[in-house]
Amino acid sequence: MSVNKVILVGNVGSDPEIRHLDNNVSVARFRLATSESYTAKNGEKVESTEWHNIVLWRGLAKVAEQYIKKGSKLYVEGKITNRQYEQNGVIKYFTEIVGNNMVMLDSKSYNRSEDNTRPNFNDSVNISDPASETHNFSESEAEDDLPF
Repeated sequence: MSVNKVILVGNVGSDPEIRHLDNNVSVARFRLATSESYTAKNGEKVESTEWHNIVLWRGLAKVAEQYIKKGSKLYVEGKITNRQYEQNGVIKYFTEIVGNNMVMLDSKSYNRSEDNTRPNFNDSVNISDPASETHNFSESEAEDDLPF
């Protein structure tokens, strides 16, 4: 048995980059900063920031496109993936977090529209990508199985 699970809480470093692929599939990419602070032996407060490359697919990407912006505070749950590509004869390695669950932790994330309308959400919103879970179903099957 093995587990590949990541949980991050941090701030979005820039507005998400959104791409729309074939078959109405969307992908969002952005960087998420996580910080920790500690006191050094000399009494000085030290803050360390790590940057994480986040990738969201399908419904989560559409939510990111509409509501996530630079500075948004997010909880992201997903898995670590590594990929590589060649550029000018040099192999580049890239580590990403593919998110399958996201919670928007600040209400200001929703104020992207000019008319200041906001979805009927509480201060935090938990959104999962059902297509990334272990079961696999088509969108038409998912609609037919709704309990209401």
